[in-house]
Amino acid sequence: MILDSTEIQKIIPHRYPMLLIDRVEELEPGKRCVAKRNVTTHEEVFNGHFPNNPVLPGVLIVEALAQTGAVALLSMPEFKGKTAYFGGIKQAKFRKVVRPGDTLMLEVTLEKIRNNVGLGKAVATVDGKKACTAELTFMIG
Repeated sequence: MILDSTEIQKIIPHRYPMLLIDRVEELEPGKRCVAKRNVTTHEEVFNGHFPNNPVLPGVLIVEALAQTGAVALLSMPEFKGKTAYFGGIKQAKFRKVVRPGDTLMLEVTLEKIRNNVGLGKAVATVDGKKACTAELTFMIG
């Protein structure tokens, strides 16, 4: 199932400038989501991070992964219309610098969902190389 940004916004509450995924490439509600983010030179964050050496901050990569996981969770009928919040971030590792012109592929596999808590493994890649990995906990409210 492929979703564009308009369809993504029907699932998660994020809007510009905080909507950090452009397209969902694959979606298995409650199991897995693969999304894409096109990193562009026009993003405001690059004015200060870092001038003449633009680098996408790691926290924004983790947030994009979280939004990807939120799509997997909130696309489930029982969570429709809810909000997924961060419950925790474990084992976050940054392995590659992400720059304007890169396309981030974001994949979150949900390993456990109990009541209103979800746990997922997250991987962000650029050109097939790992940029970030993390374990994410989601609280659904």
